[in-house]
This record gives sequence, C-alpha cells and structure tokens, in this order.
Amino acid sequence: MFSAFKKKCYERLIIDVPSCYPEIEAQPKLALDLSHFDFDLEALAQNYRPATSSQYWPVADQYAFELLNEFIEDHLADYKTDRDFPALDGTSQLSPYLNIGMLSIRECVQALFTSSQGYFQLEDIGQQTWLDELLWREFYQHSLHDFPKVSKHQPFKDNTKTVAWRDAPEDLIAWQQGQTGIPIVDAGMRQLLATGWMHNRVRMITAMFLSKNLLIDWRLGEAWFMQHLIDGDLAANNGGWQWCASTGMDAAPYFRIFNPVSQSQKFDPQGNYIRQWAPELTHLDSKSIHDPYAKNPALELDYPKPIVDLKQSRARAIAAFKQF
Repeated sequence: MFSAFKKKCYERLIIDVPSCYPEIEAQPKLALDLSHFDFDLEALAQNYRPATSSQYWPVADQYAFELLNEFIEDHLADYKTDRDFPALDGTSQLSPYLNIGMLSIRECVQALFTSSQGYFQLEDIGQQTWLDELLWREFYQHSLHDFPKVSKHQPFKDNTKTVAWRDAPEDLIAWQQGQTGIPIVDAGMRQLLATGWMHNRVRMITAMFLSKNLLIDWRLGEAWFMQHLIDGDLAANNGGWQWCASTGMDAAPYFRIFNPVSQSQKFDPQGNYIRQWAPELTHLDSKSIHDPYAKNPALELDYPKPIVDLKQSRARAIAAFKQF
C-alpha cells in the first residue's frame, strides 16, 4: 500500500534527507574497432532525427536544473491545485530528465528542502503534494524490484488474469490515433504523438478509457505509451497502467471508472486543452466542446462520433471485473 510506504519514507526523511551523490567523472575515451560492423556509423548519425522535437525537450544539463529551480520557485506553491489542469503549466515536466538520469530523485528532494537548509520541513501543501508524487515514483520502483512479475506482462493481482479483455483492433487504433470521438481522450493521445509527453491527469483518463470503457487489455496501452513517451519509465508506466486497470498494487477499485466527459468538464472547463490538440473543435463553446454530439447527434463536424457509449461501457466493464 502506498500509504504505508509513504509513512515509512517520511519517518526516514525526518531523520535525514539523503544528500546527492558526487558528480560522476567522465571515463577515458575508448578506442573501438568498428571495422567489422557492416554499416556506416557516420551516415547513420547524420541521418538520425529524434522522434520528438528538441524544442519540447532540450537535452542539456543546465536546462534541466533551470527547469527544476523554476518549478520550485514559481509553481510549487500552486502545484496542489494547478497540477490537475492540463491547459495550465502546473506540473514540473521533469520526468524526461529523471528518466534518463540527467536529474536524480535526490536532487529533486534536495531542491524541495532548500528553503529549510536541507532539513525535512513541509511548509505548504504544494511542497507536500510534489513530494508525494516523487514518492509514488519511488513506490513503483520498489514494486518492480520486489515483484518482478509485473515486468513480465503479468498483473500484480493474480485473480485479474482471467478478465475477459475485448479483441477490438479498430477501437485500439482509434484510441492510439486520437480518433475516439471523446475530445479529452483524443486531445491527450494527440499530445502524446506530437510531443512524446502527456499531462498526468490525462494519462489516467486515457488509460482508464482504454482499459475500462473499451475493455481492451491494459498491456496494449502500456506498450503504446512506452513506445511514445519521452519519459517512459518501466516501473512508473506499468504502475500507472495497472492502477487504472485495477490489476495492480494499491490500484483503483474496479468499479471506480472515470467518466472522461466529466473529467474534461472539471479539469479543462474552458476547453483550452482540447482546442490546442483537437483544433477541429476550436469553434465550439466551452460547454459543448466536451461532448459535441450529446445534444445534437446529427451535428456535422470534421470529427468522429464516440466509438462507445460511456454509460453502457461502464456497466460492461463492471460486469467483466465482477467475474474475478
């Protein structure tokens, strides 16, 4: 359970906030003999183009540290309230740099307690909320270590192995390409394809939509995210998907199913996030943009109609999960 893990972490942090490790010294260059390789390494390097534009994720140590400091100084105080609104710049967006080791979890914790001279002292709810999010990441790292089966395409809860997932390749493709007819879901999936990143609240919405409303195996979604996320971390990605699919450690109850329209109305009330990533809906007002065809099924838009009825699909998912 995360709550027990968090409690133990707090107890240890009170005793001592771990310091950062010394900087790693560069090792001497190695002379490699590549003559036996049957390809042109220089040509390969020249032709390589990263899938995600560097305008979103500059690869530089200094940039990562500046991003960390900017978040601590300018956004941490409002993190508790702003982090759930995808149209706001309310998250740290440090996960890509944590993922590749450009930043460490210790550096983040040290920065978090700079104002208290490095001692564990929670001064506001924003600080505590971000610490808890960092600990969720650690929780999933420990989970992967202690229960390696989750890295082998297995659910943490053994009894969920019998869930009858749907074989629905067309629905899966619609989800992958952001063409489900559910604006908040499509906006998130398009953001993922365009930038290699997706807002955390929207990750939960899209994941639960796939595993519950479409009743498609969560492992297909997990693989798609890992294929496209610039911050794709095996432990965190697996933990998040199993949480949404109700198959994992300390996961959401199977009957807890996000309504993506309600989530959209709550966390993107003006529809600004949807307008950014689903521009064909830009002209709609802030009420109809969340569910364009709800009041007028005959409305003509250059946008797909929902591929599933949310109410019926929710009932179908609950019935499927009741079997285990």
